[in-house]
Amino acid sequence: MMINSRRSSFLSRSFLIRAGGLRLSQGLSDAARSSLFRNGPSGRNYSVTTSRSDEVKSSGDVRNVTIIGAGLMGSGIAQVMAQAGLSVTLKGLNDSNADQARSTILKSLGRISKKKFPDDGQVKDRQALVDSVISRIKFSNSIRAIADGENRPDLIVEAIVENLEIKRELFTRLDQNVRSEDCIFASNTSSLRISDISSVLPQNRQRNFAGLHFFNPVPQMKLVEIVKASETSPEVIDRLASLSKFIGKTPVRCKDTPGFIVNRLLVPFLLESMRMLERGEATKEDIDTAMKLGAGHPMGPIELSDYVGLDTMKFISDGWRNERGGEIEEGLVKPVEALDRLVSHSKLGTKTKEGFYKY
Repeated sequence: MMINSRRSSFLSRSFLIRAGGLRLSQGLSDAARSSLFRNGPSGRNYSVTTSRSDEVKSSGDVRNVTIIGAGLMGSGIAQVMAQAGLSVTLKGLNDSNADQARSTILKSLGRISKKKFPDDGQVKDRQALVDSVISRIKFSNSIRAIADGENRPDLIVEAIVENLEIKRELFTRLDQNVRSEDCIFASNTSSLRISDISSVLPQNRQRNFAGLHFFNPVPQMKLVEIVKASETSPEVIDRLASLSKFIGKTPVRCKDTPGFIVNRLLVPFLLESMRMLERGEATKEDIDTAMKLGAGHPMGPIELSDYVGLDTMKFISDGWRNERGGEIEEGLVKPVEALDRLVSHSKLGTKTKEGFYKY
C-alpha cells in the first residue's frame, strides 16, 4: 500500500520514454524519428544509444525483466521497462487479469503518444510508438514459462498483494523454478521488511534480493527507492540504481527501515495532523490550509490521508507499532482514536465518499 498524491509536487507531469536504441523508432516517419532522438518523447534531450553493449552496461546488465502482478503497479512497471527498450514478461493471475493490464498499458501509451504527436496528421506516428512499446511486453500466466522461456529473466520484480506469507510463497516457487543464480529478485513492497520476505530463500538468493519500490502512477512518478537488506550485495544495489536511471527514474538508496524514506517520514506526519485535530488545536480545514500555504504542500495532511485511504493509514501504523516497534519511535505511530473510529465505521476517505471530509 503506497502513499502517493494526485497533484504536482508529488506527481511529476513529465512523461518519460527512453529512446532505447533504434528499436523504438521503427515504423515512425523520418521527421518523427529525428524528433524522438533529438528531444525524447518528453521533450528532454536524450542521447541515442548506438551500441548494444553500452546499452546493456547502462541498464545494469539487465535485458530481460519479468514483472509478477498485473495490477496498476505491475502494469506501470512493465510499461516503463518496455519504454526503455527492455524485453518484458508480465505475469497476471489469469487471462482476464492480463487483458486488463494490456488495456491499462495501451491507454497510458495512447496518452503519451498523443502528447508527443499532437497533430491530426501524426496518427500513424502515434500508433507506431504505441506498437513499438507494447510489442516488447509478453503476457503470461505461468511461472514455469517465465523461468524456462526463451528470454530468461535477469530481473524479477514482484508487485502482488501486500501480504508477507503470499510474497514468501511466491519467491519460494521462483527459487525452485528459476535456474539462473544471478537473476535479481526484487519486491515492490512499501510496508514490509525486505529481509522478512527474502529469509525463506537460500543465502545466494538473499544476496541477489532487494527492494525496488516504485510510486503510483509509475509512468509519471520519477522516484524509485532501492532498499538494501542485510544480506543484499552492494553490486545488486548498484545494478538496480543503473537500471533505474536507464528507465528515466531517479533512484534513492535506503536501508531496510520501516517505510523506507518517503513513507517513513510521511506517515508520522499524517498521523500527527490527525492528533492535532483530535486535540482540538485546529480545524481540519485550517490544518490543511496551513500546510498548503505555509509549507507549499499540494495537499493538506488530512485531505491526503483521505485520499490515501484511512484503512491503509491504519494498516501501516498498526503494523509498524506491533511488528517493528524496536525500529521506530513508539510515539510516532501511537493509535489515533479518530482514525480508528472512522475505519471501524467504514469511513475510509475518498473511496467511500467519506472520511475526515465528505466527498
